[in-house]
Amino acid sequence: MAGKRVGPGGETGVEQVLDELYATPPSDFVARREQEALAARSAGRVADARRIRAARRPTQAAWAANLLLRARPQESRRFLELGQALREAYRTLDADGVRELSEQRRSIVSALSRQAAELAREAGHRLSDATRQDVDSTLRAVLADQDAAERWSAGRLESALTPPADFPAGSAGSAGSAGSAAGERSGRARTERARVEAPRPSPRSREQDELAERRRRRQEQFEAARQAAEEAARALRDLRTARADAASALQQARDRHDLAEQRRSAAEEELRTAGEELTRAGRERQDAEDRLRAAGDAVKRAERTARDAEKQAARLAGPAGWVY
Repeated sequence: MAGKRVGPGGETGVEQVLDELYATPPSDFVARREQEALAARSAGRVADARRIRAARRPTQAAWAANLLLRARPQESRRFLELGQALREAYRTLDADGVRELSEQRRSIVSALSRQAAELAREAGHRLSDATRQDVDSTLRAVLADQDAAERWSAGRLESALTPPADFPAGSAGSAGSAGSAAGERSGRARTERARVEAPRPSPRSREQDELAERRRRRQEQFEAARQAAEEAARALRDLRTARADAASALQQARDRHDLAEQRRSAAEEELRTAGEELTRAGRERQDAEDRLRAAGDAVKRAERTARDAEKQAARLAGPAGWVY
């Protein structure tokens, strides 16, 4: 595809970038997102840059769940298969299946939650107790709800997930007690009796479902608002820091300008003084040259006078120097 990098397995470049971005610790998420978006835009992939910049920073629990999916693919796949089996058992009201799979659920959720915490610690981020609870809630939701399972399997959770309120908490011991005495009967007869005896969903159950859904949506809205508030606060801190740096740079520039102005004034004063001295020295040199020329003329006149006097004396002395 034009404008896209193709990664291993035919995965387009932007999808790979987004996968890696959601496995990035939340503290580094925004910086890496901007870096990747800038790289995509510089490469001419405007649509990819827009998708990358639209990515929302995950919560700590959502990041740990994303990291778990990427770092433990086999365990994650088996976990998704367990969730599918557990949901199927609950729909058919197979009490024995619900009991067995619920036992697996408790142990696997606990084990995967510990692995997520360990992966986060190895990445330099220790999960708090509240965050661990959010991870547990997310994993239970993945087991209980198909939509939650699909969202987690995409590896790009932005917030923790909440399991539906009507899913069994893990104890199915009483669901099949009515037929325990007839253990010789076939599994089919036991299943049919469970279907007949199973209560139909009541209006109250539907209200609880709707309430749980509203709570989940409110939680997602709260997480989105909290993330937006954190990003706005961080942006405000960055802007304030930039403003303080600019003010400091301006003051330094003003100080350098004032010092340069002082030096220029001093240099201009020195230049003016040097000019006056040069003018005075020029006049003095001219006077000295005039005096030198006058003295030279006087010397020449004196030399001519002396020569004339010698000649006059020689004439007066007569031949052989006699004097009459």
